[in-house]
Amino acid sequence: MSLFNEHPPEIGAPALYSEAEIAAMESTRRRRNRGWLALAVSFVLLLGLALWPTSYVIQQPGPVFDTLGSVTIKDKDVPLVTVDGAETYETGGALDMLTVQALGNREQRPSWFEVALAWFSPSKAIVPVDAVFPAGVSTEEREAENAALMIDSQQDAIAAALSELGYEFPAQLAVGHIAEGAPADGKLKVDDEILAVNDVPVSDLASLRSAIAENGTESPAVFDVTRGGVPTTVSITPVPATSADGEKTSIIGVATKVLYDFPVDVTIQLDNVGGPSAGMMFALGIIDKMTPGELNGGEKVAGTGTIDAEGVVGPIGGIRQKLYGAVDAGADYFLAPEANCNEVVGHVPDGIRVLSVATLDDSLAALEAVASSDRIDDLPTCELQEVAG
Repeated sequence: MSLFNEHPPEIGAPALYSEAEIAAMESTRRRRNRGWLALAVSFVLLLGLALWPTSYVIQQPGPVFDTLGSVTIKDKDVPLVTVDGAETYETGGALDMLTVQALGNREQRPSWFEVALAWFSPSKAIVPVDAVFPAGVSTEEREAENAALMIDSQQDAIAAALSELGYEFPAQLAVGHIAEGAPADGKLKVDDEILAVNDVPVSDLASLRSAIAENGTESPAVFDVTRGGVPTTVSITPVPATSADGEKTSIIGVATKVLYDFPVDVTIQLDNVGGPSAGMMFALGIIDKMTPGELNGGEKVAGTGTIDAEGVVGPIGGIRQKLYGAVDAGADYFLAPEANCNEVVGHVPDGIRVLSVATLDDSLAALEAVASSDRIDDLPTCELQEVAG
């Protein structure tokens, strides 16, 4: 036996391996290939999951509109608020109303990848699709309902503003919507003016509810209504229901609205925006245009909140997104409904000051303080209310 080959292989010649070595190398190659295949399959599955629709939608800040400024409608700039029949005055600064956009709907939902990105953005919220787009309600039906709510909120804002300015005007409770299959379906009609229930006059929603509850569910209630200017009588048997506070009551399945006969012609023009949350800012914009000077002292103020004819400011949805929308629009102050304070605390973006309001008078007092830079620190804020609570 020699220690060296007598004829060593040439450089570049294939190496010689035993069968065991060849088998081991083949096994390693197969394991490596399986590893790459598993990695590729995992990547494809992960990508598919990321692009797969979720059961959520994403809420984010929407367009901002200055109630003292103008909007573009059919390629023309028109005032958002126009007043005819009364003297108007120059305004300054801004009284911004805010909106929230929903990314996705029941038919087209965001992917998990989009939801993951939204999770890391403080200006966005991830909410179940049913919370924004209820099951059984199409996108078109929801938009129609929101458009109706916007119209009603504008009327209530005009009523609140004119009442604040000392105007008097008649108002009449009317049918705004009738639920399908409800006791009132087929008996009352939208725009019917409700005058009395069982010969008891009703003037607002509270008195109507009280009269229906007093009637009970055992016998028909007699409704005196005016339909198209013609008086008529309708009998409807209420059904039992539970109120929001857990009380047993009775209902007929209608939503109401108030028809006003205003002494001043106020027009609010705003396309493709729905819901009732701009009511307070509409009212402030109207008052500012109808009073000398600048309510906001020329400052940029944003805000949100529903309003009724008595000037009560109510809560709204998406307030955190609206806070970021206000900052993006350059507002220095934000008027927030007192009822939304629990959502505001700890979520105020840098660069804006939040003032809490519960009524139209509160809002006017806040604007007076902003305009004069006096006693602003004495105004209620959501943070101060949280501490006091």
